[in-house]
Amino acid sequence: MNDILDALAITLEERKSSATDGSYVASLYALGLNKMLEKVGEEATEVVLAAKDLDARKTTDAQHALAGEVADLWFHSMVMLAHFDMNHRAVMDVLNQRFGLSGLEEKAARKAHTDDY
Repeated sequence: MNDILDALAITLEERKSSATDGSYVASLYALGLNKMLEKVGEEATEVVLAAKDLDARKTTDAQHALAGEVADLWFHSMVMLAHFDMNHRAVMDVLNQRFGLSGLEEKAARKAHTDDY
């Protein structure tokens, strides 16, 4: 799976310096952070709606629709990360650090860390 994410990260970096004509990603970069964040929010909402639809219908089509919406959310999140000169590896590192911790332990550790500020 990381192969496709690595390839996408490379493409997103390349598009930062591309002409906006013919490149959706380059046009997002040109429109700026607010547009990127708007797209992340829009896709997050579409994920929620697709999940609700899958819960109600439980069909293969609804599963496919949910997977497609999550893919859109991941894609737009990666565009946003690239804007900040980050990529999926930063997120994967966090997930690796959290793996094996209970959710309650991880949240408590995060809260203790933010209380230090």
